[in-house]
Amino acid sequence: MNKSHSAQKGFTLVEIMIVVVIIGLLAAMAIPAFQKVRVASQDKAVLNNARQMAAAADQYYLENGATYAISTSLVGATNYVKALNTVASESYPAGYTQGVTITIAGVANARTITYAP
Repeated sequence: MNKSHSAQKGFTLVEIMIVVVIIGLLAAMAIPAFQKVRVASQDKAVLNNARQMAAAADQYYLENGATYAISTSLVGATNYVKALNTVASESYPAGYTQGVTITIAGVANARTITYAP
């Protein structure tokens, strides 16, 4: 009983293509969801930075009897905020005026976030 035809083990081209298509569909659904979560996370971090700066400015106003503060008076090793770390290449205002909305521009080079103290 000699087998003239030996059975080969492995995946067919069709099976491999099905797996590739399934992986592609999963990636197509996952990437936009990841981007949405990333944008929301960046925006929350920037908004928290704005809240910290507003609180620091309020403390500065109280201690100095002022209505305006420059960011170098607020941020530093011996100031109200130790460090202001950027999250998505955003730029914070150079000065803060009491009661004026804070605008953070250039979040991920695309968005602007405002915070009303």
